[in-house]
Amino acid sequence: MTEPSIPQLLRQYTDGDSFAFHTLVQRYQGPLLTFARGMLGNRGMHEDVVQEAFLRLARTPPDLAEVGLHPEQGAAHLSAWLHRVTRNLCVDMMRSEAKRRDREQKVSQPEASGGGLSTVEARDTRAAVERSLDQLPPEQREVLVLRLLGDKSYREIADITGKKLGTIGWLISRGISTLSRELGSLVEADVASQPSAQKGAIDGLNLA
Repeated sequence: MTEPSIPQLLRQYTDGDSFAFHTLVQRYQGPLLTFARGMLGNRGMHEDVVQEAFLRLARTPPDLAEVGLHPEQGAAHLSAWLHRVTRNLCVDMMRSEAKRRDREQKVSQPEASGGGLSTVEARDTRAAVERSLDQLPPEQREVLVLRLLGDKSYREIADITGKKLGTIGWLISRGISTLSRELGSLVEADVASQPSAQKGAIDGLNLA
C-alpha cells in the first residue's frame, strides 16, 4: 500500500484524522530536532522548541494552496514551513536566554581555555563540532546547521531563512573558516597535552 503524501496527510488532519498528524510528526521530528539542537546547543531546550513547532502546526496548519498538491512539492514546502517556525522559536529563545548564556560562558571560559579537547574523545568529532557551532554568530550557526547537519541545499536554506543565496554562501564560507580555525586549534592543544602513546590517534583527525 502506498504511503499517503504530505498534502494528503494535511488534508486528512484538517478533516479530523489525528493519526495523520502523528504521521507528520514522525516524518519531520528527526530533522527538526537536529536543526534546533544545532541552533541552541546541547541544553535540552531543542526538544521544547520542536514540540512548540508541532503545536503550531496542529493549531494553524498551512493550507494546501500554500503547500501545493504535488507530493514532492508539498513535502518540501511543509519542511520549509516547519523549519521557519522552528528557526523563529530558536531565535526567540536565544534572545530571552542571552543573559543566562553570557553568565554560563563567563564561567565556562576558564575551563575551556585550559582543556582543549580533554573532555571530548578525539574520535568523537561531532561533539567538538557542536560545541564550536555554539560559539558562532547566530546567522552563521543556523545556515551551517542546515547545511552540515540537515543536508539542506542552498535553495532550501534560502526558503527557510529568507536570506539571499549569495548571503547564504558568504555565511557558510565564513562559518566554515571559523570552525576550521577553532577545531584545528582545539586539536593542536589536545595533542600537546596528551601522552605520546595517545598522539597517534589524534594525528589522524583531520578537521580542516
